[in-house]
Amino acid sequence: MTLRIAYAGDRDIGVRVLDHLLERGVHPLALLVSEASRATHAEDLTRRCTTLNRQTILHGVHFRTPEGISFLQALDLDVLVCVHFPYLVPSEVLRIPRLGVLNLHPAYLPYNRGWHTPSWALLEGTPIGATLHFMDEGIDTGDIVFQKQLQPSPGDTANSLYQKLKTLELEVFKEGWALIEENHYERLIQDKNQGTTHKRRELLTPEVQRIDLNTPVPPIDLFRRLRALTTNNTSEAAYYEVAGKRYRIQVNITEDSSTEL
Repeated sequence: MTLRIAYAGDRDIGVRVLDHLLERGVHPLALLVSEASRATHAEDLTRRCTTLNRQTILHGVHFRTPEGISFLQALDLDVLVCVHFPYLVPSEVLRIPRLGVLNLHPAYLPYNRGWHTPSWALLEGTPIGATLHFMDEGIDTGDIVFQKQLQPSPGDTANSLYQKLKTLELEVFKEGWALIEENHYERLIQDKNQGTTHKRRELLTPEVQRIDLNTPVPPIDLFRRLRALTTNNTSEAAYYEVAGKRYRIQVNITEDSSTEL
């Protein structure tokens, strides 16, 4: 069954998922991309949608304006697919597709709803993975279609774990999408009182990032924090302060295969 879809995405994983859909002969009837100031892969996505024109590509939050909503309603959509799309989808848009709005999330829901999923999984010791789920009005609280768990290695940082998660996300999407195309999927309702949720700004607080050099902590706790705060962005790294200056810390971990314990 070929579904009528619109596609909303960004980042390299958004491009990979779109490539998979196109390979299966699923061509979006509309493309939703981030505005230029926030986009990383909007041009890559646009170049791939050769059947679309300027009127069928919506930038930024235009999709949730009255004009954008009317445009999407007229497409008679089965599904709106969202992959690392950085905007909240309002209820007016959630109600448009016949089946619903699908979202691909780099977390093993209900754990790590929201932002910085690899960091919080390492910090809190929660399960990590990837989930394809339907959106509702909450943050990553909608019904689960398909998910897989990933076991971090002892040498993973948040950055290396995120790279693994993107690979897993593509696997999860492929398997989950096949179930949807065949109409063999189930919707697992999330218990919204279970799991964990984090906002973007939480990782940037001194309570999480600051290391007090005068406070003894177990090495395992310090090491866990340094791994969790080693991302591709130094502003998210742990830090300590000396003489009014701040020093950021990121770790580089390499498995030593030359010796046996």
